[in-house]
Amino acid sequence: MAKYKLVAPVVKWVGGKRQLLDEITPLLPKRLSTYCEPFFGGGAVLFSIQPKRAIVNDLNADLIIVYEVIRDQVEALIEALKLHENTPEYFYAIRDMDRDKAAYLKLSKIEKASRFIYLNKTCFNGLFRVNSSGEFNSPFGHYKNPNIVNEPILRAVNKYFQASNIEFYSEDFAETLCRLNKGSFVYLDPPYDPVSDTASFTGYHKGGFDKNEQIRLKQCCDELTRRGIKFMLSNSATDFIKDLYQDYHTTIVKAKRAINSDASKRGAIEEVLIRNYGTK
Repeated sequence: MAKYKLVAPVVKWVGGKRQLLDEITPLLPKRLSTYCEPFFGGGAVLFSIQPKRAIVNDLNADLIIVYEVIRDQVEALIEALKLHENTPEYFYAIRDMDRDKAAYLKLSKIEKASRFIYLNKTCFNGLFRVNSSGEFNSPFGHYKNPNIVNEPILRAVNKYFQASNIEFYSEDFAETLCRLNKGSFVYLDPPYDPVSDTASFTGYHKGGFDKNEQIRLKQCCDELTRRGIKFMLSNSATDFIKDLYQDYHTTIVKAKRAINSDASKRGAIEEVLIRNYGTK
């Protein structure tokens, strides 16, 4: 299947992999029957390689709604996005819609997807963050001309989704991994192990992702290996992670991360790409 040229991530996401595609792509298996991403986020890797069959999951249910609406109702989504305003008053009114749970549940999938993309494009630093109640709490970004309605990319992603067999889920990553058959390939991009006590960012959803979750994920990787399923995993190159995966192939890469509020601390940091297969 020929690739769709304009296909690219439609949301900004913390830890997005666009800048590491040149390191990740050569390490991917040459043949992919079913591709799986249990921590999908912005989906840079999937949108780059554009597999014909994929299983996609993210614990953030509203994010998955965005992708389902792009697949099924892209023109209605584009029209809904055109209605938004780039003002603080409007932003906070839209942001606070999830404070009334009953009213929020009544929103259509198009309304939820439109709200999600609007907030992602106009909030500070594109930082999708929720509090312990699961409410979006990033502040207004004060951008002069945010690209709220990127019609070419939305339509290109729609065409790719329509031409492919992609299943969307919002569940625990272990449940998604149980869906796979031998011969599948998994790219795992979990919330990273923090490089310092103050560097942790696990606010994608209200659950968080601590060291116990990292250990549980490692156990799932061991199970994938037993089942004959190849995986690649990204994480920060902490001693904890390197020790946890010491029995697997490890490649150190450098990535620039731009979520630190102090711009001087947004330098290159070491990350690891971990695999249960060789490069040949």
